[in-house]
Amino acid sequence: QVQLVESGGGLVQAGGSLRLSCVASGRTLSNYNMGWFRQAPGKEREFVAAFSWNGFSTWLSDSVRGRFTISRDNAKNTVYLQMNNLKPEDTAVYYCTTGTGGNWPPDEYWGQGTQVTVSS
Repeated sequence: QVQLVESGGGLVQAGGSLRLSCVASGRTLSNYNMGWFRQAPGKEREFVAAFSWNGFSTWLSDSVRGRFTISRDNAKNTVYLQMNNLKPEDTAVYYCTTGTGGNWPPDEYWGQGTQVTVSS
């Protein structure tokens, strides 16, 4: 059973930074694609960032490229989303996801989400 638990969300002023963490159990992250989605109130879910299981492919949406970075610590089985220069439009619930090699964007398993709120 795969379980993903996110943390690190909160309230921050525009221009600030947050780092989201996602700890996985039941799966060794280094063998799977990992990603982050977000969903703002009244909006569709948006694919934000991901990297492939082999590390050869990293993807960031246009809306966050240059501000967000996705990374992982295999020893801790943890994935991170470093978010810098946050904007009010980044306010959303952020979800960590994972999927097998052929699943792109990775969306087979989801965490419960963590709220990020950016004030202007």
